[in-house]
Amino acid sequence: MKVVEEYVRGDGSSIDLGIKYDISSGLLRKWIRMYNANRELKDYNPKQEVYMAEARRKTTLEERKEIVDYCINHNRNYKNTAAKFDVSYSQVYSWVKKYDTDGADGLTDRRGCHKTDAEVDELERLKRENLRLKRQLEEKDMVVELLKKVKEFEGM
Repeated sequence: MKVVEEYVRGDGSSIDLGIKYDISSGLLRKWIRMYNANRELKDYNPKQEVYMAEARRKTTLEERKEIVDYCINHNRNYKNTAAKFDVSYSQVYSWVKKYDTDGADGLTDRRGCHKTDAEVDELERLKRENLRLKRQLEEKDMVVELLKKVKEFEGM
């Protein structure tokens, strides 16, 4: 509220106030829209979010399910859920959103799992092939440039 009130009073632009309070100007503009629509502004502490992100711990699939169940059963109170389970607010929000979209399967950690060429559609396969060929061409161009430099150096 303090930052929005400063903006409304004309004490600074959204960019200036964002820098002053270490929040994005986009987030501030969102708060201003909510304020103008007479909607409740929930408290936010970017320093706390940064601290929690640094202290993030690994969770198992079962823990994520428990955290999502707790959050949903407590009126989607992401902040209290995050504090109770010692995870970040954004992570709880993300898990609940994935759970709403894909159910319990959405909570599986799929980082590092890439589809093979046989598992992707033709467009994706062609994109991959194009990227591979571009890399090969760049490597060949670099070899040609290197050989030119070597010849130039030998001629000195």
